[in-house]
Amino acid sequence: MNNAFFKGVWALIGALLLTFTSTAQTITIKGKIKDGYTLDAIPYASINVVGMTTYGTASNERGEFTLQISGPQRKLMVSSVGYDAREVDLSNESEQYEEVFLYAQNAIEAVSVKAPKIRYSNKNNPAVELIRQVVAHRDENRLTGQEYVEYNQYEKLVLGLSNLNEKFKNRKIFKNYQFLFQADTLGTSDSSYILPAFMEEKYSKNYFRKDPKTTAQEILAHKQADFDPRFVDNSGVSNYLQRLYDEVEIYDNNVTILTNQFLSPIANSAPTFYRFYITDTITTDHEKLVELSFFPRNKNNLLFKGKLHITLDGHYAVRYASMTVNKEINLNFVRGLNIELFFEKDNQEKYYLTRSNLDIEFSLSEKGKGIRGTRVVMIDNYTSGLVRADSVYRLAKETPTKPTKNDIPVDWTSIRPEPLSANEANVYANIEGLQTMSSFKRIMDISALVLAGYKQFGPVEVGPVNTFYSYNPVEGLRLRLGGRTTELFSERFYMEGFGAYGTNDQKWKYFVSGTYALNKKSPYKFPQHYIRASASYDTRIPGQNLEFIQEDNVLLSFKRGEDLSYLYNHQYRLDYKAEFEGNFAITSGINIWKQMPAGVLSYQQPQPDGSMRTISELNTTEFNLGFRWAPNEQFYQGKTYRTPIFNEYPIFNVNYTAGLKNVLNGEYNYHNFTAGAFKRVYLSQFGYADVNVDGTYILGNNIPYPLLTIHRANQTYAYQLSSYNLMNFMEFVSDHHAALQVQYYMNGFLFNKIPLLKRLKLREVFSFKGIYGGLRDSNNPDLSDQVYAWQRNSDGVVSSYTFTGSPYMEASFGVANIFKILRVDAVKRLSYLDHPNAPTWGIRARIKFDF
Repeated sequence: MNNAFFKGVWALIGALLLTFTSTAQTITIKGKIKDGYTLDAIPYASINVVGMTTYGTASNERGEFTLQISGPQRKLMVSSVGYDAREVDLSNESEQYEEVFLYAQNAIEAVSVKAPKIRYSNKNNPAVELIRQVVAHRDENRLTGQEYVEYNQYEKLVLGLSNLNEKFKNRKIFKNYQFLFQADTLGTSDSSYILPAFMEEKYSKNYFRKDPKTTAQEILAHKQADFDPRFVDNSGVSNYLQRLYDEVEIYDNNVTILTNQFLSPIANSAPTFYRFYITDTITTDHEKLVELSFFPRNKNNLLFKGKLHITLDGHYAVRYASMTVNKEINLNFVRGLNIELFFEKDNQEKYYLTRSNLDIEFSLSEKGKGIRGTRVVMIDNYTSGLVRADSVYRLAKETPTKPTKNDIPVDWTSIRPEPLSANEANVYANIEGLQTMSSFKRIMDISALVLAGYKQFGPVEVGPVNTFYSYNPVEGLRLRLGGRTTELFSERFYMEGFGAYGTNDQKWKYFVSGTYALNKKSPYKFPQHYIRASASYDTRIPGQNLEFIQEDNVLLSFKRGEDLSYLYNHQYRLDYKAEFEGNFAITSGINIWKQMPAGVLSYQQPQPDGSMRTISELNTTEFNLGFRWAPNEQFYQGKTYRTPIFNEYPIFNVNYTAGLKNVLNGEYNYHNFTAGAFKRVYLSQFGYADVNVDGTYILGNNIPYPLLTIHRANQTYAYQLSSYNLMNFMEFVSDHHAALQVQYYMNGFLFNKIPLLKRLKLREVFSFKGIYGGLRDSNNPDLSDQVYAWQRNSDGVVSSYTFTGSPYMEASFGVANIFKILRVDAVKRLSYLDHPNAPTWGIRARIKFDF
């Protein structure tokens, strides 16, 4: 998880701390199942409504449950393997809490003494044979096994502060709002409270066609509790929460939750990773089911535990599923995770998902305050075999997947499958009311300063504070002050700028830009469509193009090796960008660029008499055109940057830059073609890998190296994902190259097997980076006197090169999740070790938040 998302999340938490709601639930039973003798919680107990086969649930690993019903029935049947079943009479109250005690059967107690002596085996195990039948029939029972399917889907995501104690409730700030605090019956103690504070609802019409394969969703209604957009990217928060609370498809080999992949209990390889037991048989008026309980063979792997109800009608379909995870699992900030899935028969006698409940509670500690979120998905009007015209599928697929505003006229009471509770219904009004509270505004203002680095002053904000001071050997102490406008100044036109002064070179630097949106919305909101003009005079290290962070960030002031090659850059830019709903973007622009060497960097060109001519500046005029395609991309949007929320889909980039000679003082003609692709590859229990490939080819003769590709190096002590961490600044130059970078995150798969390490929840990270390219003779300073000579260091030794017969390579092994936020890598350079000041080993660190 990128740190930028936490800027929005912690701002959201600040809002949660000040959000108050009233409560009352209609036809809701909450409770806890306990052993009548030991008073211990009984996990995975079955709770069913007597006389109603469509209503039922199971207790979670703490013995807790929540069940919503409608109808005249007022009696529950509670049962668990090894205990006598018990009926519980309910009252007529709309919300009630039941504490149910079950008593163990004597026969089961005797068996439990012998159970540990029984060696588990897949061979001749009826439970394993049953799950293999489920796997064999998986394709015919899943959605993609049907020819044509359509259905309506309602989704609800509710988020709130949980496990709030009496001390928190009785704080002075809450004195007038005591009646809003409600008992949290699923909390970790009997005196905890919860405050629901965020909610999003979506109602859609969904279509699936097998051939040609088409999946389309038409959003009919969408509603979300929005925060002040000056502080929080509401769409980005929604995207990230939807990614954390992803749809649970048990028929897939892997279930994605919390951006991680958990192996499904009915995956092809499930018998290798899970233990299965037949624990009960269930007979209803219509069918007979087998209860199949499953547990991970290794409690530390990303696996579930729980139970399945399997049909015995020859289809071996899942009728019900209840799943959770072990506490020993290597997850961060997760205190509880529970999943429930319910299935019914469709018009062709096949089972389909009618309801899914995903409940996750986040917390920094086991018993402290937390954030609990619940995602409920309900499906109705499910129809198989209904053939639609191509235009129906095309229209649904072309419809935006999420309206940007809560302005679709709809009667929500008529489309919700079940009514909202009173506290949920008040969330929208509470969030809107927060925007007018001075205390809330102060919290958000402080959060923006601490986390984003900006302090607001009405229509402008000053920052970022981490650039106010920095140091480099050319400028010395660099003092900078900058800022930008906000929505209060204009929603379509934004200005940004800074002024900086170096105490060594005694020169002023500046940057100023203006951005105007062409689509009547903020230029920082998707889809972007804007034009931007900018002018700047500043220092820069050649070849460095840092993303999401300024080069004069104080944290980057500390570097290894020699750091004396700089440029003074005078630039005037005009940029245009247009994004489209399919996550396709076009960029173009003109750049007038003057580069003046500084420090030990100099432009020297050989002369016929053997002398060197010093060139004071290099002038270029460039036109660029770029294309980017990121199918199904999600992201968190900051004011001037985006933090991608990576998924399994690739991202492609293609760019073309033309140097224009004799246009606005341009001195060279050239054509620069670059292309790249990124893909996250999920490997189930073995983690995931981020793979980057890119390449460049520059057409043109007698082009000096500052206009070629100076490969991105890193001389700081921070591990940089896209840079070569043991390459020196300006060390390699090429006019054509191909590169591969792989970051492999094992998510603790190895460390979880080591007793001394698994308690620390450390995670392994491996990386490899390789790049190979070269220079054509006309652009190679070793072979041509028509271009600038190679750069030399302060000792007069050549310090820039091209590739000579072998690629540059480096590899690293890292330990991540140290204190849940820190990654430390040991990096090894594998080639070109004979270059001056080339490091062999290095230790690099990086802050990284992950679940």
